[in-house]
Amino acid sequence: MYIHLGGEKIIRTSQLVAIFDISIEQSSKLSRQFVAQAQKNRVVETIGEEDPKSIVVTEERVYYSPISTSTLKKRAHHLDG
Repeated sequence: MYIHLGGEKIIRTSQLVAIFDISIEQSSKLSRQFVAQAQKNRVVETIGEEDPKSIVVTEERVYYSPISTSTLKKRAHHLDG
């Protein structure tokens, strides 16, 4: 199954590790360090031109998505059954 992250980006649900609200970057030092390391490794991708609302972590990449966490989680849950 697949989940649409916004724009033209679709990922396999089997690759999905976590979905976080964008505010976690501001409130968590560990999250900032994680994203900084991902940027250093060049595995961060911003989807579209809108302000990001969520951070989607997969096995290989970190995405900044313009879609809210609640919408993404509903899409992921809907696919699980």
